[in-house]
Amino acid sequence: MSDAIHPAAPHHLPMFVPAADGTDVFMSVMAVVLVVVVMAAGLLFLRLHTLPERMAHKSHKLQFEIVAVLGLLALFTHIHLFWVMGLLLALIDIPNFGGTLSRMAGALERIAGLPPGTGAAAVSEDIASVSAGDEDLPLVSRPIPRIVPSRTTRT
Repeated sequence: MSDAIHPAAPHHLPMFVPAADGTDVFMSVMAVVLVVVVMAAGLLFLRLHTLPERMAHKSHKLQFEIVAVLGLLALFTHIHLFWVMGLLLALIDIPNFGGTLSRMAGALERIAGLPPGTGAAAVSEDIASVSAGDEDLPLVSRPIPRIVPSRTTRT
């Protein structure tokens, strides 16, 4: 093979026309660019897809788990409504009712004279005794403690 240009070819060829030795520089560069662009687009898509989870990460555990499940459903089913619902749920700050309710339960156990954390066990024992056929037994077998105000004398 000769390196001479064919007589019918123009004397000035563009840079993307491969040489006679077979190395196509433009195709090699475009293959690298294609791989980089596809990887960047995939990264952008996954980053956008996990946006609701990253927003809900600072919220309560239950809210974060619900947003994560909605994100997975959106990813695997291609139903975009799940992603939108997860995004809206991540934007809303749900108040923590569990802390308030546990403090109320602890206060009621203290008023009833029960050790902390045993109120639910006492109720379940009473329910089990009623379900075993003891309908005539009272639900609470211990007397209700009376709160007697302390009398202070003025001197």
